[in-house]
Amino acid sequence: MQFPTSSSPFTSASNTVNRVMLHVLIALLPALGMMFWLFGEALLMPLLLACSTALLAESCLLWLTKKPLKIHLLDLSALVSAVLLALAIPSIAPWWISVSGTLFAIIIAKHLYGGLGYNPFNPAMAGYVFLLISFPQQMTAWQQPFDVISSATVLDHTKTQLGLGFSVSEISSSSLFGYIAGKDWEYISLAYLLGGLWLLQQKVISWHIPVAVLLGLTFPACIAYLIDSTRFTSPLFHLFSGATFCAAFFIATDPVTAATSNKGRLIFGLLVGSLIYIIRTWGGYPDAIAFAVLLANLAAPSIDYYLRPKAMSQL
Repeated sequence: MQFPTSSSPFTSASNTVNRVMLHVLIALLPALGMMFWLFGEALLMPLLLACSTALLAESCLLWLTKKPLKIHLLDLSALVSAVLLALAIPSIAPWWISVSGTLFAIIIAKHLYGGLGYNPFNPAMAGYVFLLISFPQQMTAWQQPFDVISSATVLDHTKTQLGLGFSVSEISSSSLFGYIAGKDWEYISLAYLLGGLWLLQQKVISWHIPVAVLLGLTFPACIAYLIDSTRFTSPLFHLFSGATFCAAFFIATDPVTAATSNKGRLIFGLLVGSLIYIIRTWGGYPDAIAFAVLLANLAAPSIDYYLRPKAMSQL
């Protein structure tokens, strides 16, 4: 097979990908700025390590597969995966956490399947799950904002305390809590929401997946909260805890690994949101976003198959 050169039509497609990925990086700036303000310079290390490792691994794989280096590097897809993964890694984690997670994301989750456009799983989430399963202690100890002390996240703390029999009102009196979710983490969630709304305004993403993800999470949370507010946390807690808005606008909307039709996107988003709630509430991993997205990635081909237009199904 002859790979396309810089003068081929592939250049136009690469330019489109570059535009989309550049908009995503710009939309992540509010969250990056907020996290830098809360965690300080410690955030820079995993970010720089992930980005440099991603670009180096991408370059090596492109060279080995004889693909045009400049075109593929400039599409910025590896950089977006690195930034999303770095934002999910605790700022106090050892340096090799960022490096190994990024290598897994780029080499295994992306290029092992043929590179951008062929990978069935979101690379950043695949890298995160690899790290979470392999190094749970390093991946669950977060530095508290404006503090050098590390502790569990508010989702992890809440899940543990509920398992011990404490009520939601008792748990929410902890210093980890802010107004409705994790202390100061609410501002990070608002920053992700701001960036996501800008992506919608720029028509980089459609509304179907973000709205469906948020509805898929909010609806069961409302039902459970109305049934027993002492055992189940509020819908606002779920929306503003962890990386819910990041998942809805930046991760689940990955055009390669999500469903493609509008109806399919709604079902895909609802699946992601409901899985987030199910795993958060009854599963072993409190945040659950990465697992929910990867499970939905598995279902995306089937969703597309059954919801593709009739004209296409007859070909």
